[in-house]
Amino acid sequence: MLQRQGLTRTDYLTRRGSLAVVEPPAGVVDPATVDPETLVPFVIVEASGAVTAFNGHVDLGTGIRTALAQIVAEELDVGFARVAMVLGDTALTPDQGPTIASETIQITAPPLRRAAAQARHALVARAADKLGVPAADLVVDDGVVRRRSAVAGDEQTTSGANDATPARDNRFVTYGELIGDDRIVLALADDVPVKPVAEHRIVGRSQPRVDIPAKATGGLVFVHDMRVPGMLHGRVMRPPYAGVDAGDFVGTSLISVDEGSIAHIPGIVAVVVIADFVGIVAEREENAEAAMRALRVTWKPTPKLPDMGDLAKTITANPSTPRLLLDQGDVDAAIAGAAERLQRTYVWPYHMHASIGPSCAVAEVLDGRLRVWSGTQNPVPLRRDLATLLDLPESAVEVIRMEAAGCYGRNCADDVTADAALLARAVGRPVRVQLTRDQEHAWEPKGAGQIMTVDGGLHADGSVAAYDFQTRYPSNVCHTLPLLLTGKVAPTPMVAQMGDRTAIGPYDFANKRVVCHDMAPIVRASWLRGVSALPNTFAHECYIDELAEKAGVDPIEYRLRYLRDERARDLVEQLAARAKWEPHVGARLREDESGIRRGRGFAYALYVHSKFPGYGAAWAAWVADVAVDTTTGEVAVSKVTVGQDSGLMINPDGVRHQIHGNVIQSTSRVLKEEVTFSDVAVASREWGTYPLLTFPELPPIDVMMVERPHDDPLGVGESASVPSAAAIVNAVYDATGVRFRELPLTPERVLAGLRAA
Repeated sequence: MLQRQGLTRTDYLTRRGSLAVVEPPAGVVDPATVDPETLVPFVIVEASGAVTAFNGHVDLGTGIRTALAQIVAEELDVGFARVAMVLGDTALTPDQGPTIASETIQITAPPLRRAAAQARHALVARAADKLGVPAADLVVDDGVVRRRSAVAGDEQTTSGANDATPARDNRFVTYGELIGDDRIVLALADDVPVKPVAEHRIVGRSQPRVDIPAKATGGLVFVHDMRVPGMLHGRVMRPPYAGVDAGDFVGTSLISVDEGSIAHIPGIVAVVVIADFVGIVAEREENAEAAMRALRVTWKPTPKLPDMGDLAKTITANPSTPRLLLDQGDVDAAIAGAAERLQRTYVWPYHMHASIGPSCAVAEVLDGRLRVWSGTQNPVPLRRDLATLLDLPESAVEVIRMEAAGCYGRNCADDVTADAALLARAVGRPVRVQLTRDQEHAWEPKGAGQIMTVDGGLHADGSVAAYDFQTRYPSNVCHTLPLLLTGKVAPTPMVAQMGDRTAIGPYDFANKRVVCHDMAPIVRASWLRGVSALPNTFAHECYIDELAEKAGVDPIEYRLRYLRDERARDLVEQLAARAKWEPHVGARLREDESGIRRGRGFAYALYVHSKFPGYGAAWAAWVADVAVDTTTGEVAVSKVTVGQDSGLMINPDGVRHQIHGNVIQSTSRVLKEEVTFSDVAVASREWGTYPLLTFPELPPIDVMMVERPHDDPLGVGESASVPSAAAIVNAVYDATGVRFRELPLTPERVLAGLRAA
């Protein structure tokens, strides 16, 4: 049987000298009496002083390992260094779904917080019994429980009738003494009082990220570095319809594999062929790589893609189901009666996740069980897929999540994990599989292209007559690839209703209609940072800039006329002051002595993801400064002033880091990134055809974080990216007088726009 490298749930939950807060199976009253493997641990406090906490999400470089540990340390009243986090391990952690939509701090952290608070209350209750004083009179400092007087210096009088001397009760007891040799297992409660903000000593204060030292020194073991005894090396061959939703073609297109074509390569263990899945296993990695490139494989002719060079036409023609999100007032009558009508179309390109290292995984199959080491963002969904792929019960599949090479969405991590699982089963030994750069670029599920149209107009007095917004977003759900290639699942397009992120814009217009056209994918696509909120906001915030100009009003002043949310108004006004915004109307066309045009643009957004009504990520706004070379078409972002209101900030430095990351990545996407296609597949197969922002091109970033410690903490993994495109495009208009409604702002596109104008 597979031996787990590390502790199991049983190991954690049956040890003497521990207090655990767990979620038991439904109907279980005393969790200490049932099989520990059926319990879901949240927090374990050991008599030794160590604390282990469990969360089903994973840290993608967003710093949640640090922030979650701060929450646990705060509620337990122990030092931060005592807390170790276990993240995304399907054998240990709660099933809290994929790590997406900035949900961790908002949605999966609250039960962890309650569990830590519950453990503290239980230990303080034990201390009250031991010390013979009310629990309300006790305080905790780093796991040491004392009477409040011993901390605060309040005088207490002894009970002796002849003793009038004031005295202090200096008795104390540690968590370790309270736990002793007991095994305490508590069922997680819903109604646990948590600490008020005024008592916070760890949450709300900056804490260095715990993962950085090992990363900086090369000590961290990434999934690419993982090695297990007896491990072999695998490579896969992909069909020529790379990235395409090819319908019934998927799984039936392989004609032949000539194994003799690699007979000269030493160390080949197996060539594995299952329908359209083709993999090679070798003793050494270089031999697996050489065999992959030499193996002769024959495929059927590949179906053609629609014209991906004309995204507006192709996406608009893609069959869809309209979904009415908002219908307020009488939009049609208001448009018909408008003094000035504006109809605009905005085009958002396909983007890559562009992980800096190609995806990699290791798998081991033994005695009817599968264990994988993966860089996935989706441990539990991936476990389900692997169970289906290998015809195993989910309980026989374990996903150990390891750090990978960056993602912010769904890249090829799940696919390559499934590749490794198939090859490991075929050869009966552990197999490591790594994709090549061109495979990663060709096959990773792209961030979907999107088309937004706005119809509306102005009354004669410059007020908004109507706002009719429609967004078209090819679905971003995709099967784990080997499930398709092996025929385990049918290649039926799945429609995900995810085009509605921030589709209902933030401005309160009397006549407003919002329609989301849900549609199947055109090419293989999945979620990417900001999902559809970034494109939708691109349209909202560019369009309102046009309205403001035609109304003869400064862009920020015009927004404030229709922005009813007080937190939004406060953020916008604070950021305008911070950036020293100069009110103006229309393009100012300012040119410096070198002939470079300079401009400023503004945009605002609250990223709302409808999956959880009432939940949004943080409020965010940008002032972008740009420089445009009108002779070459090059656009440089020379400064970004970004404001964010994310409620209570668990780790302010962590929030700041996420804002920086969002600004850098989204600036790259706006200026440079666009997936290109041949007539059958993805053409952007290396960095030369998919350039990213370089270090010399990074703009200075001035971050303004609004302090709201008494409000709920919000997700910050995506928020600051959402206003990016509109702010930059509006700044380019201020500099040049030309409005761009299709991205990216490559020199070729900008120069063509300038010449056309």
